[in-house]
Amino acid sequence: MQKKIKRSGVAGDSMPRGIGGSRKWIGIVVAGVVLGAAGSAFAQQKISDDVVKIGVLTDMSGGYSDFTGSASVIAAQMAVEDFAKSGVVAGKKIEIVSADHQNKADIGAERARNWFDRDKVDVIVELVSTNVALAVMDVAEQKNRLALVSGAATQSITNERCNASTVHWVYDSYGLASGTAKAVMNAGKKNWYFIAADYTAGAAMVKDASQVVSAGGGKVLGVAKHPFPNPDFSSYLLSAQASKADVIALANGGQDTITAIKQAAEFGIAGSKQSLVPIVLFINDVHALGLKTAQGLTLTEGFYWNRDAKSRAWSRRFFERAKKMPSMAHAGVYSSVLNYLKAVEKTGTDDAATVMKQLKSTDIDDGLFKGRIRADGKFAHDMMLLEVKKPSESTEPWDYYHVRGVIPAADSAMPLAQSKCKLVQR
Repeated sequence: MQKKIKRSGVAGDSMPRGIGGSRKWIGIVVAGVVLGAAGSAFAQQKISDDVVKIGVLTDMSGGYSDFTGSASVIAAQMAVEDFAKSGVVAGKKIEIVSADHQNKADIGAERARNWFDRDKVDVIVELVSTNVALAVMDVAEQKNRLALVSGAATQSITNERCNASTVHWVYDSYGLASGTAKAVMNAGKKNWYFIAADYTAGAAMVKDASQVVSAGGGKVLGVAKHPFPNPDFSSYLLSAQASKADVIALANGGQDTITAIKQAAEFGIAGSKQSLVPIVLFINDVHALGLKTAQGLTLTEGFYWNRDAKSRAWSRRFFERAKKMPSMAHAGVYSSVLNYLKAVEKTGTDDAATVMKQLKSTDIDDGLFKGRIRADGKFAHDMMLLEVKKPSESTEPWDYYHVRGVIPAADSAMPLAQSKCKLVQR
C-alpha cells in the first residue's frame, strides 16, 4: 500500500498537481531574486575603486589659513596614522589629497566635482568659509558623497540648507552666540553694535547673537558691514565708538578679526567702558595678537589644547609637526577623519549613505570631542566659554585661556524643535 506523503502548509501547496512544475520554477525565481538582492547588498559593502580617498579642501593662503590651511592636512594625516599604522581601512589603502579653495565658492564647487568624478574622492573635510562649505555640500549631495565641515560657521549648514550628506563638526553661529553673547549679556552689557563681514557667516553671527541680545532685554544699536577681506576698520570702529554701545561685537573671522582688534586697541577702545567682543576667535588669532592686546577677551570654542591630559597629549604631537598648537578647526579635521574611518571599518564600505547612517548611530568620544551627530547633521558636543589670560597669568607658550564655563551640548546646538532641516521628523 502506497504511503501518503504529508504535505507542508506552505503557500502554493493548494495548487493543483498538474502545475507542480510551475511551483518549482516559482521557487527558483524567488531564490534567484533573494540571491540577487543579497549579491547587490554585498556589492554595496565593498570599497569603491579599492581605495578610501579623503580630500582636505581648505584655505591654504588666505585670511583663514592660520587656523586651517596646511595644518589641517597634518591633522588628517594624524587621524589616518592613529586609526591604522598600516594606512589601511577595511583591507584597502587610505589616501589623502588636498587643495586650496581660495575662499571662493565656485573654485570650491569645481574642485569638489573634479575630486568626486575624476579622482574618486569619497569624502571632503575641513571646508572653512561658509560660502565654500555650502557650495561643496550641495555637490556632495548630488554626487552621493560626504562633506564633513570643521571650519565654517553658519548654522544654515544644518538648518534650512541641511542635507543627508553633510555633518557640521565643530561649531556654528548658534553655539558661539549661546556662549559668548549670553555671558556678556549676563555681565550687564545690554546695548550692542556689530561690525560684520558682508557674507553669509557674518550675517548668521549677527542674527544669532542679536536674538540672544533681544531675549535678554538688550538692544542692537547698529550693524556696519565690511567687505572681505578688509585691511582698514577705522571708519567702522569710529562709528561703533560713537554709538555709545556697551559692546562692539565683531562678526567676522581670521585676519579680519585680528586687524579689527589691533586697530581697536590703537583707538583706545580696549580697556574702555565699551567691550570688544569677537563672536568667533581661534587660539591662532590670539597668538597673532599677543596676550597684551588680546587679554580679557571673552570667546567660545569647541576645543582647547590645554583643557585636559588627552587634549594636551594630542596637541603636543600636533605641535611637533605643525609648529603651532591646534585650533578647534584642526581638532575637528582630526576627529571627523578618525570617526569617518571607524565608520568605514565598521560597515565594510565607503558607500556614503551607509557610512552616514553608522556615524549618526554611534556615540563619539575620541579624546578631543564627545557627543553625537543629530538627525540634522549637527555634531552636538560641549563648548567652552573662555577668557584670554593676562600675560602674567600664562605659564607656558600657548597657555592663553581661562576656562570660565562649559556650555552643554544641549545648549550649544539649536533645539531640533526649532529646526527647519528637512531631515528632522516633526
